[in-house]
Amino acid sequence: MFLNTLFVMSALLTVVCAVLVLTTKNIMHSCVFLLGSLIGIAGLYATLGADFVAVTQVMVYVGGVVILMLFAVMLTGGKDFISKAQNLMGLAPTMGNTWTYAVAGLVGLVFLLTNIQLLSRLGTMSKLKNDGAFESTVNKIGHLLVKDHVLSFEISSVLLLGALVGAAIIARPRKQ
Repeated sequence: MFLNTLFVMSALLTVVCAVLVLTTKNIMHSCVFLLGSLIGIAGLYATLGADFVAVTQVMVYVGGVVILMLFAVMLTGGKDFISKAQNLMGLAPTMGNTWTYAVAGLVGLVFLLTNIQLLSRLGTMSKLKNDGAFESTVNKIGHLLVKDHVLSFEISSVLLLGALVGAAIIARPRKQ
């Protein structure tokens, strides 16, 4: 019952936020909806039993990429984020409206349920370790990366290094 509820909520969150990423015109809102979509995908991974991939999804994409995008958008300035109604009426800027609070509540609930699922697996993993009925995916993935697929792991690290150097060259200021 818990996994079915988590799956339906994660799927709903992923699809709704993905559509909102495409349809919203404000780039800040688009980044926040992307955050919700990636948390929903982590919830889907948790329902599939892929605990390593779910935690990696949260740590890398949610914790790194989206937050970096938000900081980049906020630091570059660009457009003033005060709405016209707030400007005309002299109101203080608020953090959102009813719609954004509803989406934030759904994101928070899916994130909480995903963490409960992942933490409950930790408890069952230690209990069932003697029986051999449940084996964590972390051990399997670590063994495959270090033993069987070490070449592809190293090639991907060189590819990421090349992308980083390319981004630094593109971002370098041009001499006039």
